[in-house]
Amino acid sequence: MSEPGKIRKRNGSITGFDSSKIKTAVAKAALDTVGNEKQANAIADKITKLVLAVLSRNYKKQTPGIEQVQDIIESVLMCEGYDQIARNYILYRQKHSDTRFTKSALELKDDLKFPVNTMEVLKRRYLLKDDNQKIIETPGELFRRVASHVAKAEKNFKSVVSEEQAEEKFYQMMKSQEFMPNSPTLMNAGTSFGQLSACFVLPVPDSIDGIFESLKQMAKIHQTGGGTGFSFSHLRPEGSLVASTKGSASGPVSFMRVFDKATGVIVQGGRRRGANMGILRCDHPDIIEFVEAKTQKGMFENFNLSVAATDKFMNAVKADSTLDLISPLTKKSTSKIRAKTLFDLIVNAAWRTGDPGLVFIDEINRKNPTPEIGSIEATNPCGELPLLDFESCNLASINLANIINSTKIDWGKLKDLVHWGIRFLDDVIEVNKYPLEQVKSITLANRKIGLGVMGFADMLIKLQIPYNSSKAVELAQKLMKFIHQNSISASAALAKERGLFPNYQKSVYARKGLKLRNATVNTIAPTGTISIIAGCSSGIEPLFAVSFIRNILGASNLFEVNRLFEKKISEYGIDKQDILSRIAGKGSLQGIKNIPAGLKRIFITAFDVPPLQHLKIQAAFQKYTDNAVSKTINLPADASLDNVRDIYIKAHQLKCKGITIYRYSSKQKQVLNFSSVGTNEPLMVDAEYSGGCAAGQCVF
Repeated sequence: MSEPGKIRKRNGSITGFDSSKIKTAVAKAALDTVGNEKQANAIADKITKLVLAVLSRNYKKQTPGIEQVQDIIESVLMCEGYDQIARNYILYRQKHSDTRFTKSALELKDDLKFPVNTMEVLKRRYLLKDDNQKIIETPGELFRRVASHVAKAEKNFKSVVSEEQAEEKFYQMMKSQEFMPNSPTLMNAGTSFGQLSACFVLPVPDSIDGIFESLKQMAKIHQTGGGTGFSFSHLRPEGSLVASTKGSASGPVSFMRVFDKATGVIVQGGRRRGANMGILRCDHPDIIEFVEAKTQKGMFENFNLSVAATDKFMNAVKADSTLDLISPLTKKSTSKIRAKTLFDLIVNAAWRTGDPGLVFIDEINRKNPTPEIGSIEATNPCGELPLLDFESCNLASINLANIINSTKIDWGKLKDLVHWGIRFLDDVIEVNKYPLEQVKSITLANRKIGLGVMGFADMLIKLQIPYNSSKAVELAQKLMKFIHQNSISASAALAKERGLFPNYQKSVYARKGLKLRNATVNTIAPTGTISIIAGCSSGIEPLFAVSFIRNILGASNLFEVNRLFEKKISEYGIDKQDILSRIAGKGSLQGIKNIPAGLKRIFITAFDVPPLQHLKIQAAFQKYTDNAVSKTINLPADASLDNVRDIYIKAHQLKCKGITIYRYSSKQKQVLNFSSVGTNEPLMVDAEYSGGCAAGQCVF
């Protein structure tokens, strides 16, 4: 018995016949029926052989079409007495037909068989368009464009890897959803923009010329898809004398409004709104106005805000002592404030609005790899990239969900992805088109990169480890230690091949004798839309829900179920429609009767996780991350001020570099909304929400 050599696709084209696709489809339908993977695979093997026998008899000299093959599968299942499996296969077939129709209606050509929502995200942000806004590339062509452009860097060195080898490896990593670079790289590689970095920090000098020069620089960066962070701590406080006019200064918060308004009218790369981080030192005289800036409705919608909290301040809070407020203009104390009073104002504002977070600026500078170049004062919009003035950094994330082999971590595969990921990011620095000369100069001098992870929650589910367990914390630390060690090893190998980063002699590594290509190597980013493309959970966040409705086109909704949950309920033999109807609107399985304990144990969602566990996960990753970790501590609507206060204090004790909380419903506009009490409406999320901050401002 031989299988056909070719098959006719629905568009009329001819391609190679692959019998494994028959087996996969039948196995899925069988698993939904029998609930046992081994039994389902045995049925799939049997049916596949019978289908191939029919094809070999009926299509000796002809090429069958896909629909004809599917008709034969249905017929064989019925003849063999697998009526229920045949029913599930028919439904499976209809679902795919509906998906093809939806993609066709959206005018999307999908060559990699991505879900509809992934295709919609790609359409909105990443796939190239012509002058009439018509999509002119497929997902596969997008990844090829990126891989080809980044691999051109290999020509700059006497590399052990050819340009062609690098391109193919980069392409396969993205195509297989094992690795994904930050959004600007996907958007701009191989285009006229050519700006590939996500994260920038710009200085804001204490002069009108300096302030508006910074504003212009921000606009250029936002236009190319980057996000910006600022410390406004050098601006003189409100009421200070302006020598040139003999008038009074308006203070940092007033100038922040100018940056906020400008951001609101700039669309990043024509595809998304700009994102900023605004930071003010805890000892600035205008700190109270800054802390309460977002308590006014509609203010600073384009900014995340963080207080640069010093060790001195945190210790004063603990000791209930006073803090001097220092004018950046005179360097003298203007007044004193009870540290606990200021801290309580921060906690109150965060409880009400989600802002400000805290940036532990002394911890950041203790880990500054180039202290001789300068002190770090600000971070990128989500806080995971502490950077010097004018520095930029490009990021990428490894999909941890795809390195599980059966129920074990494939450490060899992870090591390979880390080494290629570091190479990819160093290549990005080479081919990048920098928006400002100052950015180019310091970026090339320090060559900072940030390789991180996503899909951590999915990995835990596959390993059957609850997110809210001590084992999850232990794994987080072990995992990040492995990634960091191999990232350092990969950077050291590149240093031998390509040379040290130019500021190496002014770095902490010179004292250690550790010769590296890059001043930093790891970052844990929120990932956002790239995790939707990769089909995994966001960053190191827990699942936000196991099932939900996604609003993809304003008026159109798409029902989604976590794919791992779908597989598990099939294995348990649970009626899919029944269980999904019972968890509608809640997202979580906890508190719902008659759901197996095994499912409740591993399918943990964000609000099922105690705040301290969120923090322990963050701290575990931070221990072996040389940049920083972006993570949101999501709190239920009834969380107290004391909850927020404890989180902020504990984050400092655990040596996190920053902390962000979000209390559900503390903002009018949210990208995640549970059903009202007493209703059974499904949980709703916006098109691009992937987890993390439910307010939607934390995902960049």
